[in-house]
Amino acid sequence: MKKIVLLFSIFLLAVFSTIKAQEVYENHHSEVYNYLARIAQKGIIRFDDQIRPLSRTYILNSLDSVSAKSSSLNSIEKNELAFYLQEYNALRSNQATENGHPIFLKKDAVGRWRMIYAKSNSASLFFDPVITGGQVSGSNKNYTYRSTGIHLWGTIGKHIGFQMEYNDILEKGAGFDSLKLNGSETGIIRKSVSNVKDLNYNEIRGSINYGFKNGSIAVGQDHLLYGYGENGRIILSDKAPNYPFIRLDYQVFSWMHFNYSHTWLNSNIIDSNLSYNTGNPVVFKREAYIPKYMATHSLQINVKKGLDLSIGESIVYSDKLNIGYLFPIMPFKIYDNQINNNTLETGSNSQLFLTISSRNQIKNTHLYSNLFIDEIRLSTLFNPKKSRNQLGYSFGANITDFPIHYLSLIAEYTRINPFVYNNVIPTQTYTNHNYYLGDWMGNNGDRLILALKYTPIPKLKLMARYQTIRKGSAGTIVDQYILEPQPPFLFGTITTKNELNFSAKYEVMNGLLLNGYYSKWNDIGTTFSLGLSYGL
Repeated sequence: MKKIVLLFSIFLLAVFSTIKAQEVYENHHSEVYNYLARIAQKGIIRFDDQIRPLSRTYILNSLDSVSAKSSSLNSIEKNELAFYLQEYNALRSNQATENGHPIFLKKDAVGRWRMIYAKSNSASLFFDPVITGGQVSGSNKNYTYRSTGIHLWGTIGKHIGFQMEYNDILEKGAGFDSLKLNGSETGIIRKSVSNVKDLNYNEIRGSINYGFKNGSIAVGQDHLLYGYGENGRIILSDKAPNYPFIRLDYQVFSWMHFNYSHTWLNSNIIDSNLSYNTGNPVVFKREAYIPKYMATHSLQINVKKGLDLSIGESIVYSDKLNIGYLFPIMPFKIYDNQINNNTLETGSNSQLFLTISSRNQIKNTHLYSNLFIDEIRLSTLFNPKKSRNQLGYSFGANITDFPIHYLSLIAEYTRINPFVYNNVIPTQTYTNHNYYLGDWMGNNGDRLILALKYTPIPKLKLMARYQTIRKGSAGTIVDQYILEPQPPFLFGTITTKNELNFSAKYEVMNGLLLNGYYSKWNDIGTTFSLGLSYGL
């Protein structure tokens, strides 16, 4: 198996031998994504962002496209363009430090302040600390959070980029969410439970990327997001802790983009056969988890200017690595049926998904829709007694510069039918560390969001959002696989949650962010937060 994987990797590198540029992924939380998405929404540029993270090179090229049409920007947009170019132009600068030696606590060649940076004719390295801190108060909660870490990235030669970001986080006090289950906040892997008043966990992301003429291949650990959503994504989101991956992006034609990834997930289920006694009294038993994996591939097609259609497939499988899912163009479901004799007991958990995005076909408006099919029975699609329509969908609209510059109005609806993301084989649910890979809301529920976003001055982002959520019962495996007719949408006990949220964030300088929010839920009360971060 190892030899086959090695030969496959060498084959890919041989095929994609024409160098284009170094690729370094940008954190998917960066505000530059929202800036470029809004500019694309106005029809000024084309910006492909349904898959995140994107590379700093692609972001820089997109900013260059904005610069070429700067006459179409208002004064705030021009100011922010200059601010973002200062961040990403470091990729372009040819100004080396003396003998490649590091420079400390100074601005780099393009005017961006750095803790440490070094650059030669063949390599570059940028380093900043990661520091965050803040206070959270409100109904039955009063705690602080702080973190320290490092963020480094750079390039080697003309085609290799790398990055690593580590952040050790401590929440201390009363009322913190120790499981991070009840909202869109990313799930955690807790480090210690010795002190119930402390919550300690860390976040790490990193990758090594190889850029070639029409794409890139990468190995790393990060979140992989797919689709569009205002406070959640039904296909792939950042709700679950991030995971190791290999990823391939290829621009087949100017109008067609191909993406593939293979990821290593955590099943959180102990493999009793691989676990064994150690023979010592300190750690009596060595435990091993059942291996779990996911493969995805998709095609994005630019149908016409401003209109994109994407279709993809994913499969979650377990027990051992399967070479078939390492081939990017393999039809996963068909392959799975063949190797597992078309049986439920031996098969894997496959999904289909579809996205549609329309930008500026209606002036200054982004219309989008996502469809996630976990299971569907086409022969009984419209028969309520026999149908198995285990799917989720969302659609939304965002109109900007209405009625004033840099004000956006947003409406979005998401519905996820019963049993979506579940599976009869517990190691093949659509989860990582027991957190959903898709929308944090889970199945048998829906959500309506209405929001306003406004930028009154450069780099100050204000938001007001209202969301209402309805959730039914979880049901059982028997309900999902045997019961006919299937339980209806919102079956069981229905709970309703409403939230009013106000938030503000201001990026004082590149990397230094002040932020705060107010949130009021009908069931858990109010929350206030003020904080700052640097280096993320």
